[in-house]
Amino acid sequence: MFPISDDNPTLRTPVMTYLTLGAIALVWIFFQGAGLNAVAMAASVCNWGMVPGELTGLARLGLPVPIGEGLACVVDREAINVLTPVTSMFLHGGWGHILGNCLFLWVFGNNVEDSMGRRRFVVFYLLCGLVAAGAHVLVGPSSPVPTVGASGAISGVLGAYLVLYPRVRVNLLIPIFFFLHIISVPAWVVLIYWFVLQVITGLPQLNQLNPEVSGGVAVWAHIGGFVAGAVLIKLFENRRFTQQRTTWRHRLHPDHP
Repeated sequence: MFPISDDNPTLRTPVMTYLTLGAIALVWIFFQGAGLNAVAMAASVCNWGMVPGELTGLARLGLPVPIGEGLACVVDREAINVLTPVTSMFLHGGWGHILGNCLFLWVFGNNVEDSMGRRRFVVFYLLCGLVAAGAHVLVGPSSPVPTVGASGAISGVLGAYLVLYPRVRVNLLIPIFFFLHIISVPAWVVLIYWFVLQVITGLPQLNQLNPEVSGGVAVWAHIGGFVAGAVLIKLFENRRFTQQRTTWRHRLHPDHP
């Protein structure tokens, strides 16, 4: 199922959400070659993706990690590695990866930004992304595999949305056999289902004998980001903004909670 919209209007233009989406798109197209240039993709992931074992120093120096036909990332000790928890938030590994992340940020990010203001949203977004990166490193501190994607930071947005607007209706696109259907459900159904799915997927990764069993998806980054967003939102929320939003939403949708 894919969220495509919600019944949650905004009072202020979500400038930072749009700029973040734009930055992600520009990096994907002009820096990563839109996935069409294997060498450019590999170079971006290897040089600017986050490698837990490089940050902790626990991955063997010079260890090659295959990431494509004839291509591999090599564990190094470059000074630039300390920036990769941030730079990796703007990189992606494929069209499905970037489109999925951007869809979730498009649907949920505008309302979260509208609840706290633009400057707070930027800090909140980056902080959730850093907590997500920390959770990923904590689970696999010696991993030599590079991690990329905005999903950790976006997971923080989802956690914040759950706390702020659990009963707002979210419209889901669901494929059933050969047809597409749109249904409307409370946000808490969508977000708790998503979170439980991440936990179920991530639990096997705690097996220290095989920490990469989650199939290369950094699910503990998702979990860490989601929890961070749910915990931090009350520190970043502008109560005046959320009260204005609640009043306005009830005027537009008097039959919805």
